[in-house]
Amino acid sequence: MAPAAIAERIADAVVGLAGPVRVAIDGPSWSGLDLAAELAAALLARGRTAYVVDVRDFLRPASVRLERGRDDPSAFYEDWIDVDGLRREVLDPLDAEGSRQILPTLWDASRDRATRSSYVDVPSDGVVVVVGWFLLGRWLPFELTVHVALSPAARRRRVPEADAARELPAWERYDAEVSPASSADLVIRADDPAHPALVDRLRI
Repeated sequence: MAPAAIAERIADAVVGLAGPVRVAIDGPSWSGLDLAAELAAALLARGRTAYVVDVRDFLRPASVRLERGRDDPSAFYEDWIDVDGLRREVLDPLDAEGSRQILPTLWDASRDRATRSSYVDVPSDGVVVVVGWFLLGRWLPFELTVHVALSPAARRRRVPEADAARELPAWERYDAEVSPASSADLVIRADDPAHPALVDRLRI
């Protein structure tokens, strides 16, 4: 399928859900398949407004994130993302009794300080799309989960050389412990990001 067709399929799945809807797009940041913009456009065409949140704006401070070193796979897997902050500021406010006010960014990792962004009101039919890695298996409250899957060989080809020692073992651990390709609602096999394939469990 073309990436645009996959974005359309995800959007179709979203509009079948009562809002607000929380969507996870889980996969390596270097997968080569960037669905967030196309998904937001597809949702807008269906009358739903999307708010995209990137986990790179919810990293922990460098003193915590890099305590075990920049290349430690366990630290990358366990300590890089501020999961509690993501839940508190983005996901929990969209519960039935939540405020529907989300914080789109929390931490500027390049400056290693809070972004001081303002809260955003999400309408009752809004869609919050969280883009990032290791989002599954953490008991985070998503109504729809999408996993961008790469084979180990494709990961080795595509991972930035400077990140390989840290990320490749972490992704192997994620596969072994969480099996995201078996648990996500929609799985996109993106060894060739220009021609991805879709495993659609919503129709099984």
